[in-house]
Amino acid sequence: MPDFSVPDSVFEEAARRFPTPFYLYDEAAIRGEARLLNEAFSSVPGYREYFAVKALPNPAILRALMDEGCGLDCSSRPELMLARRVGAKGEDIMFSANAMPAEELALAREMGALINLDDLSDVPTLLSLGPAPEAVSLRVNPGKEVRGRTSFMGNAADAKYGFMPSQLAGGLRMLKDGGTTKFGLHAMTMSNSLQEGYYAHNAGYLFELGLELERETGLTLAFVNLSGGIGIPYKPEEEAVDVRRVAAAVCLKYRRAFGERDDVRVFSELGRLVTGPHGYLVTRAIHRKDTYRTYIGVDACASNLLRPAMYGAYHHITVAGKREAPADQTYDVTGSLCENNDKFAVQRQMPAVEMGDLLIIHDAGAHGHAMGYQYNGRLRSAEVLYTPDGDFRLIRRAETPEDYFATLV
Repeated sequence: MPDFSVPDSVFEEAARRFPTPFYLYDEAAIRGEARLLNEAFSSVPGYREYFAVKALPNPAILRALMDEGCGLDCSSRPELMLARRVGAKGEDIMFSANAMPAEELALAREMGALINLDDLSDVPTLLSLGPAPEAVSLRVNPGKEVRGRTSFMGNAADAKYGFMPSQLAGGLRMLKDGGTTKFGLHAMTMSNSLQEGYYAHNAGYLFELGLELERETGLTLAFVNLSGGIGIPYKPEEEAVDVRRVAAAVCLKYRRAFGERDDVRVFSELGRLVTGPHGYLVTRAIHRKDTYRTYIGVDACASNLLRPAMYGAYHHITVAGKREAPADQTYDVTGSLCENNDKFAVQRQMPAVEMGDLLIIHDAGAHGHAMGYQYNGRLRSAEVLYTPDGDFRLIRRAETPEDYFATLV
């Protein structure tokens, strides 16, 4: 179920200091997730978490995670620049992108990042930029090897990501001819999965594939990147994945594949798992409408949190000071965009909401603020860090109309 460990008094105090809407991030809890991953996977050789910058691209969060030993997974030129600004360098950075512009590959090479190629055509592009890196990763779409489906990744045959398995050896031979001596493999076959066996299944497939490609190409398998995909329990009835059990299952797959060998490192890119449960969109009820349904309008909208409008995603909502009150009212909770899908909740059972009440939208710490946009001239909100010593720090100011007009010529 969603994380309810932050008391309402924290959100109420933050709302006295900062105008709504805003995002609030629990720094201590985010650091705790990174420490849990490192502890759980400590028996897996060379393990490192590369936090997916796209999930929460704020320097304060990235620095905190780097303090805990994480690297950064980037997928665009600005994300690479952001990683450099927070002190990441060389193999602190994994660069993964698709439909990858040559200039972005060039910047990743210049920074010494580990490069993860998405397509066979990326190989000659990379080689055209100079001598091949010592180690290069290839992203694979396993096709029929995928177990299960989700609403985000869909059928593997429809996914735009990755080499077909049959293309990998050819790509590696081209890289070998260019000077590469080692390779990595990367695959993400599910998104937001609560299936505990998903990660170990992915690991076992990549470990065996890596050994096969070693024999076929003569290159050395240096690392396997299990990517992301482990989900979080957005709904109250859902249970969190036990990360320790997942790590133990991955370790078992590792030993079955490699025996006593321990030179193949294992990476992850678990953005949602690390920050998702510990970010909240804090908004205020400003309008009530009674027509065919009862609508509660808030001062946030899909420009602040797109996931419900884009995916129909569920985010739990609580009303500050009313956690124990009976959920005996039915509301659609809406924003102000001129779009009918601008709804944070549809026919949701909630306590009675009065104008001015503070609503907390949970599990918004990943792919929340980062997916914001400016449709209807609605502006992106501030981000606030709830620090381990119980204070608040503004880590991104809210946009202003001046920002909206700044790029016009």
